[in-house]
Amino acid sequence: MTPPVDLEAKQNRLFALLHKLERVIVAYSGGTDSAYLAWAATHALGDQALAITADSASIPASHKRDAEAFVHQFNIRHEYVETHEFDNPDYLKNDASRCFHCKDELFHVLEKVAAERGISHIIYGVNKDDLGDYRPGQRAANLHQAGSPLVDAGLTKAEIRELSRRASLPTWDRPAAACLSSRIPYGTPVTIQNIKTVEAGEEEIKALGFRQFRTRFHGEMVRIEIAPEEMSRALDLKMAARLTAIFKGLGYKYVALDLEGYRQGSLNEVLVQTSIL
Repeated sequence: MTPPVDLEAKQNRLFALLHKLERVIVAYSGGTDSAYLAWAATHALGDQALAITADSASIPASHKRDAEAFVHQFNIRHEYVETHEFDNPDYLKNDASRCFHCKDELFHVLEKVAAERGISHIIYGVNKDDLGDYRPGQRAANLHQAGSPLVDAGLTKAEIRELSRRASLPTWDRPAAACLSSRIPYGTPVTIQNIKTVEAGEEEIKALGFRQFRTRFHGEMVRIEIAPEEMSRALDLKMAARLTAIFKGLGYKYVALDLEGYRQGSLNEVLVQTSIL
C-alpha cells in the first residue's frame, strides 16, 4: 500500500529551498503553478522575491488582469518586462520550436534584470508532471540555468493545486492556460492579427459562461474545443448558433466544434516524433 503523501513536508521543503536562494526573480505568468511559486517565494523571502510577467501580445489581457489582482491580494512584488519574440523570424514561422524561442527571449530579458539588480537566481513554475510532456520552453530554461524549485520539492500539479487551496489562493482551481500563439497550428505563421482574433473569440466564449476551452485557428476555419463536462451546452442548437454568429463575426468562414473536446496541447498531436522533440 502506497503511504500517504505529506504535502506539508513538501511545502516546507520548498520554503527551505527558496530561503537558501536569498533573492530571486520568479517568472510569473499568473497560472496556478507560477502563482503558487510567487506566493511561496514571498512567504520564504519577503520583498527579496520579485515576480515578473512578460508584457507580450501573446498573453491575453484577461490573464494580465488576473495576474495583477493576485499579486495585489497577496502583497507580492511584481513588475512587467517587455519581451520581443515577435521580432524573431524563428518565432514567427511557428515550427515545433516556437515555445523555445518565446521562453529564450523571456529568460534573456530576465537575466538582464537580474544582472542590473544583483539577483543571482531566476526561477520558474515547472512542476514534476511537466517533465514528461513536450515543452521546449524547458530547454530554454535549462539553457539559461533557471531554477525549478517545484520540481526540486517533488511537487505535482495536483499537489500544487491542493496546497494552493489550503493557502486560500484563488488560482488553486484555475483552468490550464497557455499563450495565444499556442492556438495557431505549427507551420502557420504567428501574427499579431491572428492571435488577437483568437483572443477576441475566447473572450466571447468566456462571456457565455464556459470555463475550460480553446479556440484553434485554422485559417478560414476555427476549431473550438470545449471541456467534456461542458460539451452538452455547446451542442445545444441555440448555443451552436450563438457560437457560429460570434466567430463568423470575427471573419471565419467555417466554425467547427471538436467532438473530442478540450485537451491540453492538442496541436502537438500532429508532431512527428523526431530528434527535434
